[in-house]
Amino acid sequence: MTKRLYSVIAVALAVSAFAGGCGRSSSETDVGAGAASAAGKTAKDLVPEAVRKTGELRMATSEGYPPMEMYKPGTQELTGVDPDLAAAIAAKLGLKAKVTNAAFDGLIPGLQAGRWDVVMSSMSDTEERRAAVDFVDYFNAGGAIMVKKGNPEGIKTLEDLCGRTVVLAKGSSNLAIGQRQDEKCAKKMQIMQSEDAPTGLLSIDSGRAVATIVDSPVAAMYAKDTGKYDVLTEQYDAGPWGIAIDRRNTALRDAVAKAMQELTADGGYKAVLEKYSVESNAVPEVMVNTKPWK
Repeated sequence: MTKRLYSVIAVALAVSAFAGGCGRSSSETDVGAGAASAAGKTAKDLVPEAVRKTGELRMATSEGYPPMEMYKPGTQELTGVDPDLAAAIAAKLGLKAKVTNAAFDGLIPGLQAGRWDVVMSSMSDTEERRAAVDFVDYFNAGGAIMVKKGNPEGIKTLEDLCGRTVVLAKGSSNLAIGQRQDEKCAKKMQIMQSEDAPTGLLSIDSGRAVATIVDSPVAAMYAKDTGKYDVLTEQYDAGPWGIAIDRRNTALRDAVAKAMQELTADGGYKAVLEKYSVESNAVPEVMVNTKPWK
């Protein structure tokens, strides 16, 4: 994910400092046990008493990655997939969501320090991060190809980019996707590098490039808001994003997983994703640390 590349080293250092070189979360082995013990109970039933007493689910995010987390125009009110889904989860828990904006590299340390209960910020569920947190996975995203509306060049796959001019954001995971494909091309691409996704789209508008690759939820937002682009359905290098919860707080983890299960069953989860045109990024079932919660 483009934005997150620049913070991953700092986050890794923070996690390592806390975990003292640990590997996977020590709670990973009891994921199945937690799901079994939750059978027959509601998400509200599973909320730890310490959290229940506050009446709040304190969620931290890092604004600036629409449509996942952003400010409503002209305000300091956070909105997007993550704040909206946090509110839906909190409602299932019988709580009110309190959303805080923080620097991305401070999210996990803040979670460990008890400043918030959960983190939702387009955060990839990785083994390294599981040294400090558990993840309830809620989103699956990778890079998607964007082309001019109507797809005049008839591009369908990465292979169709061979021999064409493509614009990709500097330093992004999507640039790496394009470069790996270019190595396989008999007729090489002409790869232009832009400062960011919006700048790259200007090259498509002007006809200087025929396609770009953008994180799929961001691509969907630009396509919806402008009406100028098509987004191909296939995603590349896709992986899960998760709700991070202190690995020591397995009770809250299981309550959040149960809330996700309830939202999946009643359509609330789907409704949040559809609001931001990212329903194709839905996870097929409730996952904890990339494994089915059951």
